[in-house]
Amino acid sequence: MNETMLALVKPAAAPGARLERVPVPFVGPNDVLIRVRAATICGTDLHIYRWDPWAQKRMHPPLVFGHEFSGDVVAIGSAVDSVAVGEYVSAESHIVCGRCYACRAGANHVCRNVQIIGVDRAGCFAEYIAMPAANIWKNDPTMPAAIASAQEPFGNAVHTAFATSLTAKRVLITGCGPIGLFTIAIAAAAGAGRIFATDLQLHRLEMGHKMGATDLIDARSDVVAAILQATEGEGVDVLLEMSGSQGAIEQGFKSLRPGGFAALLGLPESPLMSFDLTNEIVFKGATVYGVFGRKMFETWYQTRGLLQSGKVDISPVISHHMPLEQYEQAFQLMLSGEADKVALYPNGMMYAP
Repeated sequence: MNETMLALVKPAAAPGARLERVPVPFVGPNDVLIRVRAATICGTDLHIYRWDPWAQKRMHPPLVFGHEFSGDVVAIGSAVDSVAVGEYVSAESHIVCGRCYACRAGANHVCRNVQIIGVDRAGCFAEYIAMPAANIWKNDPTMPAAIASAQEPFGNAVHTAFATSLTAKRVLITGCGPIGLFTIAIAAAAGAGRIFATDLQLHRLEMGHKMGATDLIDARSDVVAAILQATEGEGVDVLLEMSGSQGAIEQGFKSLRPGGFAALLGLPESPLMSFDLTNEIVFKGATVYGVFGRKMFETWYQTRGLLQSGKVDISPVISHHMPLEQYEQAFQLMLSGEADKVALYPNGMMYAP
């Protein structure tokens, strides 16, 4: 094995990224080294690439970024007995401490000391990545590399959608980005009675329909009036907020019926300027659930079950497949909205469909 590898690095506190040759990661006694087949681009990676206010506060360059991947184990640490060389794997991207209150109380997905690969430590936009063996998820050998990589963000959608029962419910999903599209498919598979989807881009709404949305609403229109009219003035039972947009958040809560349930995954780029907490949550008696990552590893098992059931197909959302060297084009496609989700291949396109 070479001592260096090709990797996509955030080299400095500024927009953009750069391909560099960097050392292959060190493998500690409890770690495994993985040769990356595919690494999919996430909304978090767009924040980092643009170097927006969230990224400026959260990340400290230089660092290899990217946190969604699949690959093959090529080396294991001396203390590892749960993973073998040659196994085809993905990984939970949140590395938890196991010592804080949340971890010891069984809520390690909200660990106070969490490290996220590609944000706090070296990520997967590279030929190789080292991961703790405890974070490894073994894949079905027949699963395509890009689908195996996208299990991580799909798990975010699973966590959000499964925060409450959706069966026979009227569900509003605000934001038809990749995770929003995944969530639509999950809601449809769960038997939601009616699925409203909002977005600013027509092609994303069309993709939302393909994934199972029954009602498509341009987010620039009077979303609340449209939903109230469609629900005989009642509103939706469940809001799944995926966009992080203040406008979408306000539309979502105004469309939520009294006693409704809201799960929030989208990350606003800055604190909300205003929100009518009194009328939209307190007086409505609404239940609000914040989603961070995946429940480890309950959500991963749910993810596997959904994908193996054949009721959810996420492949249409992965719209583009490119070698790592074409990263600039890949990021521009996603930033412009022309691509839903892009899979990058650091070790060659033989793993692409």
